[in-house]
Amino acid sequence: MEFHAFDADYIRALCAGDACVEKHFVSYFTSLLNLKLRARLQSPQAIEDVRQETFTRVLAALRRDGNLRSPDRLGAFVSTVCNNVLLEHYRAASRHSMLDETQAATLVAGGPSVFDEVLSGQLKAEVGKILKRLSPRDRDLIKAVFLDERDREEVCREFAVDADYLRVLLFRARQSFKEEFLKQAHSALSFKTD
Repeated sequence: MEFHAFDADYIRALCAGDACVEKHFVSYFTSLLNLKLRARLQSPQAIEDVRQETFTRVLAALRRDGNLRSPDRLGAFVSTVCNNVLLEHYRAASRHSMLDETQAATLVAGGPSVFDEVLSGQLKAEVGKILKRLSPRDRDLIKAVFLDERDREEVCREFAVDADYLRVLLFRARQSFKEEFLKQAHSALSFKTD
């Protein structure tokens, strides 16, 4: 391939829409862009899309601005525009890919599995057993704050305590729950080893 030196007359003719110059421009840069894009894109359609978008943007920019400050830098300008179009193509492809993965995950994970449902039911039953062994105040506090997720100000009013003391009560209630949980876990383990 023979390299071409670009000058102001070439840029003016290109901006004016000279058919012969446009044909040379497209032919010359098609070869160069194809070399660049084949190394970066797999699909011939994607290569063609990026190349066409590059030509469209270069010609629009040249015709809008009237000329190029350094006509001998036309090749670098085309390459820079191509890089920008290529980056946009990558972003669009990754967004499309992420959407496909999200849709696939949604289809696969359409809801909790039977195993999850059974495990959740067993866990609720175990928590219920432990709560029954706690003092009524600890049980009511844990239920209000952690299970029902009620507003803490509302819980403070119901239990007639301020926020600082509520934290103390919750700490104690969690400790009681933890102790009962560990007792139950220990008894379950000792039952399995017998």
